[in-house]
Amino acid sequence: MAQDPYMELGVSRSASADEIRKAFRKLAKQNHPDTNPNNKAAEEKFKRVSAAFDIVGDEEKRKKFDAGEIDADGRETMRGFQGNPFGQGGGFQGGGFRGGGQQGFENVDLGDILGEMFGRGGAGPGARGGGFGGGFQSRGQDLRATLEIDLEESINGGKKRIAFSDGRTLDVTIPKGAADGQVLRLKGQGAPGRAGPGDALIELALKPHPVFRREGETLVMDLPVSVPDAVLGGKVTAPTPDGAVTLSVPKGANSGQTLRLKGKGMVDALGRRGDLLARLVVTLPETPDPELEKFAETWRKDRPYSPRRKA
Repeated sequence: MAQDPYMELGVSRSASADEIRKAFRKLAKQNHPDTNPNNKAAEEKFKRVSAAFDIVGDEEKRKKFDAGEIDADGRETMRGFQGNPFGQGGGFQGGGFRGGGQQGFENVDLGDILGEMFGRGGAGPGARGGGFGGGFQSRGQDLRATLEIDLEESINGGKKRIAFSDGRTLDVTIPKGAADGQVLRLKGQGAPGRAGPGDALIELALKPHPVFRREGETLVMDLPVSVPDAVLGGKVTAPTPDGAVTLSVPKGANSGQTLRLKGKGMVDALGRRGDLLARLVVTLPETPDPELEKFAETWRKDRPYSPRRKA
């Protein structure tokens, strides 16, 4: 039987959904088979934290686990189920069935018991649609995984391959405008079960970008410009998620000024593109320039000015 999922993830039973998600992401990243090749201990840990998150990372399953309705493996339990069904009185206690036997069972899968009593899928007393066994069949567990995507993939969509702890790989279609934290449900790609497999739930995690910063549907970037281009104006090349473009820097530009590129930002829920703001950063040459230094000395002497605004 699996360990308590809260203990496996290192969180308290009162932890918020966000705290549980963060704990899972951290442990999954540390122990993922791709980053720990040939490491059986890490592989087993990855399987355990994935199984734990499948329980307490799902709101409904977490409620059932906390209430004792399912165990740490996600199997349904019936607390208070007592009585040998073939003993005196043929009775059940708990769940609405009462009888005289006192031979007790706890944490028993009702579907397994009834299946053994009347046969898997066989017609038991009063059964409908395939008998007691069929009536209590359950689908397999949902499998959860986190898939990191680039900002460009979030905007334009694409395909990425993901590996599960059981060795399977799946090609995941990333929709255009995918959001950080969005969960994609892949029907029938989860763990097997008597009533069919569960689903695979893929949570998308947007990786930080080295150039662009996200502010809602707007992207912001710093755009270095040379002193001559800032003073005289000019054309500069600027990166965008869709490729490089040419921008016109106005004459007399200062650091902090922004140029707006329409429709080059993120995609909102309605499929509309936001804008990209290029924040100008006037940048000196990497190596000192004697002529520039001489010019600056003359300028400071003959044309002093203060860049600080007057109060």
